[in-house]
Amino acid sequence: MTTILVVDDDPKIASVVGRGLRFEGFDVRTAVDGNEALRTARDDPPDLIILDLMLPGIDGLEVCRRLRRGTNAPILMLTARDSVPDRVAGLNSGADDYLAKPFDFDELLARVRALLRRAAPGHDELLTFADLRLNVATHEVFRAQRRLDLTAREFAVLQLLMRSPRHVLSREQILERIWGSGEVESNAVEVYIGRLRDKLEADDEPRLIQTIRGAGYSLREED
Repeated sequence: MTTILVVDDDPKIASVVGRGLRFEGFDVRTAVDGNEALRTARDDPPDLIILDLMLPGIDGLEVCRRLRRGTNAPILMLTARDSVPDRVAGLNSGADDYLAKPFDFDELLARVRALLRRAAPGHDELLTFADLRLNVATHEVFRAQRRLDLTAREFAVLQLLMRSPRHVLSREQILERIWGSGEVESNAVEVYIGRLRDKLEADDEPRLIQTIRGAGYSLREED
């Protein structure tokens, strides 16, 4: 799953951006200041960083410079300062793109996806298991020759399972990785597993998502 680090000291913005990105199938980490951002990026390297310019302590420009010394992950600078000198300073510090507040989430999402595409030119990560194929970049999923029409959240759950085939993932692990700390219905995991099974087994194919009693779910072929 693609991991995005959101660095913003405004809890409302961090919550809105994080919730929206999780809904689109991304794994989201958050940091509220420069020190936490640098520590998180070092300990759990993200695939992309959304970085606020105005941060307490170490400002966003310096954070960007330090991040750039240790990562090639795309950096999208998100800030209320939108003058030409500010944009130039942000790009010169190592940012790959610049988006001014207030912003439209759809534009943010489009920029995130464009940066991720440019970060891996010509490379579509393909996950496979049995006769199941999932293309991370294009969000295409096939069961043998049959294409599956999945929602963003269904895709995220299936991708999580396919990254750890035959491993058991608990309900709590799936909730944390897919929904994060946001509000969620108590039976959300069961609902989405059921939807995925309906689509994966629409032509009476063998079950691939197994329930491990008392433990969770696992992507494995039936014995």
